[in-house]
Amino acid sequence: MILLTRRVTFSASHYYWNETWTAEKNATVFGRCANRNGHGHNYTLEVTVAGEPDPVTGFVVDLKWLKDVMEQEVLAAFDHRHLNLEVSEFGQGKLIPTTENIAIVAWNRLEPAIKKAAGAQLSKVRVYESQEIFAEYRGGQ
Repeated sequence: MILLTRRVTFSASHYYWNETWTAEKNATVFGRCANRNGHGHNYTLEVTVAGEPDPVTGFVVDLKWLKDVMEQEVLAAFDHRHLNLEVSEFGQGKLIPTTENIAIVAWNRLEPAIKKAAGAQLSKVRVYESQEIFAEYRGGQ
């Protein structure tokens, strides 16, 4: 089995806010990240697929195809967006757009399209919020 990873970047803004808490509790737990005006990051998204290389092409998946899937399923929704306001999964009262939740949402958006690729499966999604902070999701394993 070969693991193949493609990396893309996107820029997005967000804030952390739990609708069931008071403003004071949100400020205490999330600090400056609870500012409802939001703040931004230049994220890096890594998507790893697993499979056996095709005997004719040598590909696990075509990298151009994988890039297109990443752009259609994730970047089109996340890049240059305010995640809380423009991405349905992070709307009011839904998931807080932490790096962890961004990785899970990216997985959920990518997995159906990657499943259609013969011989490949989604292995992991890694989202970097900065060089020092990332979250990795492996589909609930």
